[in-house]
Amino acid sequence: MNIKNIAIIAHVDHGKTTLVDQLLRQAGTFRENEAVADRVMDSNDLERERGITILAKNTAIDYKDYRINILDTPGHADFAGEVERIMNMVDGVLLVVDAYEGTMPQTRFVLKKALEQKLTPIVVVNKIDRPAARPEEVVDEVLELFIELGADDDQLEFPVVYCSALNGTASLSSDPADQEENMEAIFESILENIPDPGMDPNGTLQFQPALLDYNDYVGRIGIGRIVRGTINVNQMVSICRLDGSTQQFRITKLFGFLGLKRVEIESAQAGDIVAIAGLPDINVGETVCEIGKEEALPILHIDEPTLKMTFSTNSSPFSGQEGKHVTASKIDERLYKEIQRDVSLLVERVGTKEEWVVSGRGELHLSILLENMRREGFELEVSKPEVIIREIDGVLCEPYEYVQIEAPEEHVGSVIEAMGYRKGQLQNMIHNENGQVRLIYDVPSRALIGFMTEFLTLTKGYGIINHTFSEYRPMEKGSVGERKNGALVSMENGKATNYGLMGLEDRGIMFIEPGAPVYEGMIVGENNKDLDLAVNVTRAKQLTNCRSAGKDNTVVLKKPRLITLEYALEYINEDELVEITPTSVRLRKKILDTNERKKFDKRKNTLINNYFLTQSMKKILLH
Repeated sequence: MNIKNIAIIAHVDHGKTTLVDQLLRQAGTFRENEAVADRVMDSNDLERERGITILAKNTAIDYKDYRINILDTPGHADFAGEVERIMNMVDGVLLVVDAYEGTMPQTRFVLKKALEQKLTPIVVVNKIDRPAARPEEVVDEVLELFIELGADDDQLEFPVVYCSALNGTASLSSDPADQEENMEAIFESILENIPDPGMDPNGTLQFQPALLDYNDYVGRIGIGRIVRGTINVNQMVSICRLDGSTQQFRITKLFGFLGLKRVEIESAQAGDIVAIAGLPDINVGETVCEIGKEEALPILHIDEPTLKMTFSTNSSPFSGQEGKHVTASKIDERLYKEIQRDVSLLVERVGTKEEWVVSGRGELHLSILLENMRREGFELEVSKPEVIIREIDGVLCEPYEYVQIEAPEEHVGSVIEAMGYRKGQLQNMIHNENGQVRLIYDVPSRALIGFMTEFLTLTKGYGIINHTFSEYRPMEKGSVGERKNGALVSMENGKATNYGLMGLEDRGIMFIEPGAPVYEGMIVGENNKDLDLAVNVTRAKQLTNCRSAGKDNTVVLKKPRLITLEYALEYINEDELVEITPTSVRLRKKILDTNERKKFDKRKNTLINNYFLTQSMKKILLH
């Protein structure tokens, strides 16, 4: 059977996964009477809830005399480690672009990776049925983007298919009225334009895993394309390790893909995408070869993490009350299991402490891990996300982001002011016909930590912000985008009361409701001023023998602010932690004791004052 290997790449929510659903349906992958959910490729609970693809997945479709291997990739830059690794497994890409939104930052990022690999592109303009669709303009934007990213002449001659993945229609015409009631235009475009793998099935074996999976029964599974030769079950092979050494092992399981299923097969040949098991510590980028004929392929390059957090065991007074897994050994085991699957994640144990520095590609990347752990019954604490600083040629450098903002015209002034405060450099400003303004910025990555909530407030929920890693540049001096408000911090253990909360409503915004359990050092609200304030939310009304009119009127409190995991990670300062359990997300100070915290702050201020006094004395002496 002939083989075609393609990846589907696009920006978040431009319809990649829905498109794969339709291709699977129309290729006859599902039985006629089979009940199938929408977006079947998003099998992870979080993927279904958030409407995004987190893990790269592969499937296969039989169409005419061809086996079409399709890889559905994440569209978010935080999961771009998945995208980079699969580029060596395919010969072409379907670039899915929204007929209204056009090219977006993640489209740039992923497309750049594909063009660097000299892959053949097919542009699929999706959502052609949208009332505000502008397909011709979007194709022009895509062409400009190809030129900007250095596409060669062949890549610039990309074919275009217009479709509505939701309705299962497609055609080569940009007129929505010409849509055909099937996806045949896409299938035929793949067969006509995507090259065959062109690999030698009779040569000596070369197989390189680009993705990893894990199974409790067979251990780590390597997924990749057979570059040369044939691979068989129970075959003894040799692997070229990343450190240059070699090791022999037996292939105990060999899997192929058909539709959404992973099926056991006896053998596969060059060009096909398969999964192998047999080596417990197989890694991405290593090469499986025939024994005695070891020839390593170039190691796959994966961009390094840009953001880190410190994970630690839960040390709050509520530790062990809400979760199943609370010990350091359980957390250590879970983090080790995660890096078996996700090679863009780095985990480093901090000496003998019950702490781990976990590095990833962005806030979303790490928050997805934390949310999964929380749902699995883990309790832990995490610190404020920090960007990873590097020394390049003796200069301290920090990561910068390419940021694209779309906001209504009336809110643009507030957004520009906020981005200026965060040291953003405005690169371009485009006014659209529909009253929207598009802003292009270069911003330090650390300035975007905690900006999402503020941005949604500034634009009253109508703004859209997308960003992707750009490059490392010399570090900006001073702090960037720190929280302007102080915290309301509980000074007592107990339960919050109506009476205690009522007296604090004028001081700020509360995070808890009456009856919520609290402990000393827990953050219960946001202060209107820029200083932290110790408060007693457990205070009860004193009972007296006297009664007066109106004394027992019902107290109606303002609704507290909902604290989600993402909001908590954005909100906290360096002296604070997020406590995460299966049922709660709490904010707390690192030092819980109120008096100890005051002493620490006093010592810190003294050290800072002494430092500046010393610097001033040096300047006076020099003059």
